Amino acid sequence: MVSLSPSAAKRVAFIATRQGKAAVLRLSVDGGGCAGFTYKFELGEPEADDQVTSTDGVDLVIDPVSLELLQGSEVDYVEDLGGASFKVTNPNAASGCGCGSSFSV
Repeated sequence: MVSLSPSAAKRVAFIATRQGKAAVLRLSVDGGGCAGFTYKFELGEPEADDQVTSTDGVDLVIDPVSLELLQGSEVDYVEDLGGASFKVTNPNAASGCGCGSSFSV
C-alpha cells in the first residue's frame, strides 16, 4: 500500500479546486532521470486496475506496474527553504539523486 500524508492531501485538494478537477492524484514511475526511474505526478481519474487509497477526501491512484516499485511508500508535501514540492519516501529505492525526483532499485 502507498499512503498520502495529510499535508499532501491538503495541497492536492487546493490544486484540484483551482483547476476545477477532481481531487485525485495519480502517481506513476517512468524510466529515466539521473538515477534510472523518476516519479510522475498528475491529476487524473482512477482506471479499473489502479490501486486507490484515500486521505481526507483525496484519492491517490497508482497503476499496477508502478505499484511494484512504490509498495510501502508515502507521498508528502514539503515546504522548506529550497521550495515546496511533493516528496516520495520510498523504502524500495536503493539510491536517489540530489534532485529528489529520481531513484534506482
